[in-house]
This record gives sequence, C-alpha cells and structure tokens, in this order.
Amino acid sequence: MRTSLSRREVSGTTSASPQSRVSGFADRVAFGIDTPYRATKRQERPQLGSVIRNIRAKRGWTLKQMSEAVDITVSTLSKIERGKLTLSYDKLQQLSDSLGISLSELFAPDQSAASPDAPITGRRSVDTLDKAFQVVTGNCENFFLCTDLRQKLMVPLVCRLKARSLDELGPLSHHRGEEFVYVLEGSVTVVTEFYSDFVLNAGECMYFDSSMAHGYLIAPGFDDATILSVSTSERSRG
Repeated sequence: MRTSLSRREVSGTTSASPQSRVSGFADRVAFGIDTPYRATKRQERPQLGSVIRNIRAKRGWTLKQMSEAVDITVSTLSKIERGKLTLSYDKLQQLSDSLGISLSELFAPDQSAASPDAPITGRRSVDTLDKAFQVVTGNCENFFLCTDLRQKLMVPLVCRLKARSLDELGPLSHHRGEEFVYVLEGSVTVVTEFYSDFVLNAGECMYFDSSMAHGYLIAPGFDDATILSVSTSERSRG
C-alpha cells in the first residue's frame, strides 16, 4: 500500500512538524501565504488581459489577426483582454508557443525584442507574492514569480489550490519539460497519469516529467493548500 513521504519512515524518530518547519521559510522568502497574502492589493498586479492586449498592439494586429495567429477565437481573445476569461497553464503555454516566445517572456514587463544569441550571465531577480503576475482559474490561483527576467530556463510560481476532487479540477495538465512541486502549506494529493495518487504534506516535494498528465488537489482533511511549482521552459532549453 502506497503512503506519502514521511520523516518517521526514514529515521524512525519524531521531529517538528513539516508545517512548523516551512512557516519560517515562507516568511523569510516573503511568499506571504498568511497575512501578507490576504492583505495584497490585487489591483496593482499586472493582468493577463492587459498583457495580451499590449502584445497585440505592439505587433499591430487586430483581434482577428491575432486569433488566426494563435488559434484562439476572436470572442475568446476579446473576453481575455477584458478580464472576463482566463487561461490554464497549458493554454498559456500553447499561446506563448504560437507567439514564438517562451512562457517566461509572455509575462515579462518589457515585451521589446531581445536577441536570443545575447549572452546571459550574472542575472538575478528578487520578488514577492504581492508583486507576482496573477492568473486566477476556476481551480487555482497562480502567482508567476520573477517575471522581469526573460529567457529563463525555469518558470517558478506559487499556486493556491481550490479543487478538492477531479470533478472540480477538470482536465489534467500536461506540458513539455519537467516540473518540481514543493508543498508550502496544507497537504496536497498529486494526481498523475501513470502513478497512483500520492499525498504530499507541507515540507515535502516531488519532481516529475510534466509531459505526463498531472494535477493537484487539496488533500482530505485540509481547508487550504499552497504549493511552489517550478517548471522548465522548453523553448529556453532548446
């Protein structure tokens, strides 16, 4: 019978709970999963609609022209630009592929052209959850971090889960590359295409091939769950 990872299984000893261990870490890196998160002024965050509208304007496209370029209907694009509709991670990946840019570049504040051959050295980005690029869907709140860096090899995000069942979650996600997930708060059931469901508690993590269909659910007995997810950016990996 499968069980979740546990320090007790490894060492046979009892130590501080994963929840208590992770709380200090979360405070230090300012993810803000407690009071700072709830005090966020969300209207100050960049919105997906404005990003799509700005890309379209800089390329001189009408809604119809962009619709043909990215294979998304005009009505859907219009709703996204007006903030009436959002896109899942998979759809965002498909959108960036159609635009010929990486997902990390899609959220970059400066959409001006950058040479892919330019050397990239000595870079860094410092971010907080209240400044992250927020994309809210029906089953989660995604906060994309460090979006000021372009041509990143990784796409880091904090995700606050909403779904408790597969019916609430909807279709499983899958995208090229690899993914690392670390549970910051609560407990998470990781659902994958080729493995039995696996429960990760706060302080535990998993690394997997993200082309395998996968999804995250709030585990039974928990009111909330927050994860840190880091995916590779396939275009950047070449």
